[in-house]
Amino acid sequence: MSHLAVAKTYKLFIGGAFPRSESGRTYPATGGPGGSTHANVAQGSRKDARDAVVAARKAVKGWSGSTAYNRGQVIYRIAEMLEGRRAQFVEILGGGTRNGAAVDNAIDRLVHYAGWTDKLAAVFGGANPVAGPYFSFSTPEPTGVVAAVAPQEDPLLGLVSVIAPIITSGNSVVVIAAQQQPLAAVTLAEVLATSDLPGGVVNILTGDPAEIAPHLAAHGDVNALDLTGTSGSLRVDLERAAAGTVKRVYAPAPQDFSRLPGTARLRAFLEIKTVWHPTGAVSLAGGGGY
Repeated sequence: MSHLAVAKTYKLFIGGAFPRSESGRTYPATGGPGGSTHANVAQGSRKDARDAVVAARKAVKGWSGSTAYNRGQVIYRIAEMLEGRRAQFVEILGGGTRNGAAVDNAIDRLVHYAGWTDKLAAVFGGANPVAGPYFSFSTPEPTGVVAAVAPQEDPLLGLVSVIAPIITSGNSVVVIAAQQQPLAAVTLAEVLATSDLPGGVVNILTGDPAEIAPHLAAHGDVNALDLTGTSGSLRVDLERAAAGTVKRVYAPAPQDFSRLPGTARLRAFLEIKTVWHPTGAVSLAGGGGY
């Protein structure tokens, strides 16, 4: 008797857990010769997006409040876990030297951002020269909950390149994975779940960005949008929806993720807070000072 292959059905990744979509919908993730079905993935809905935002909001305080050193260690641990499953990810992407390089670059990208966590304050903050008896300094702080649309054409390296800089600075993220190539994202969710990353810091939704993203763009508890994986009318619609709650929006031009990243993604979801403090003695009527 021949064996009947059973395709795996992947779930969403929300709050560190793997729930089914509340809609009960799935769609086939195809690939390989002849476009055969490798697995089924959940098709996320508006309710799933709202649940993911709730999880991200709960996680952001603890994550942003952790030390920069700790965040760096956690992100480095994700790189270690991804390295341990390298062969699986190369196979998911289709095999070959090119996809092997994409996985290696994704691992290196995580290590790169792990090294940034304790350098953000020094690079993007500092003392400000002012005219007067004051000391003024600026320090970067995370924006909060970021909703992102991952690149459609680069399912692993592009996804990692979007997620890593967001969480490096203490933000949490709800990301919509590449709709037609979701297997790398849902497998990355398994890596995240078995690393030291607190639940809710990264939430991964699968499905149609045109269906899910507008709800995230208009959500009052989402602080910022990363529209990397959008273009055309969808991007315009999301920017307009974000204006209703005055969100920070990052809408970069198409890019080659295999190239070394600059600092634009790190700066995109940092808010620079400036503090003024009196210095020196100020004479009072009685001759005293403070």
